[in-house]
Amino acid sequence: MNKVLRTPLSEAEIRDLRVGETIYVTGELFTARDEAHRVLLDAAHGGERLPFRPQDLALFHCGPVVESRDGVWRVTSAGPTTSARMEMFEADFLDTYSTRLVIGKGGMGKKTLEALGRVGAVYTHFTGGAGALAARAIRRVPAVYWLEELGMPEAVWILEVEAFGPLTVTMDSHGGSLHEVVAARVEANLTAIRAEMSREA
Repeated sequence: MNKVLRTPLSEAEIRDLRVGETIYVTGELFTARDEAHRVLLDAAHGGERLPFRPQDLALFHCGPVVESRDGVWRVTSAGPTTSARMEMFEADFLDTYSTRLVIGKGGMGKKTLEALGRVGAVYTHFTGGAGALAARAIRRVPAVYWLEELGMPEAVWILEVEAFGPLTVTMDSHGGSLHEVVAARVEANLTAIRAEMSREA
């Protein structure tokens, strides 16, 4: 049976997740790429009150393609952005807002992994190139913020979703990182290949 989590997410249910699990999420996500991270952090550090609560929603590294039909926003594609772009912001962001679930692609670094442990959050991978599939799980767009300032891809879009996924937990709150495991295996294989080539030479 698929595990479907509903926002807002509790620390307890997120800390129960482990690397390798597949989940779906129902409720609300907010999109934030690098410029949106900067705006949201500047607001927090400046004591400004945000128009939504990042701690109650899942964070999606995404620059969606959105169109307006009869005055209603509709998402046509919502593929994930490469999460490494947000590495410089993510630990500070998690410490500031305690967002429990991050969705992206490609994984993140050590600072983010450590922050996931501190706040009780996970990083999940959504398949790249599947923007149309992601859009099918989006039921409506309740709000958009900083659209004029940042433009469509960088704006913060609030997305109401149902069974959004599949999302694979690749970094958990216990220090587990599938990305580190894969990197270590690749390096070990390369070392073995180099050694074999050296013997054959």
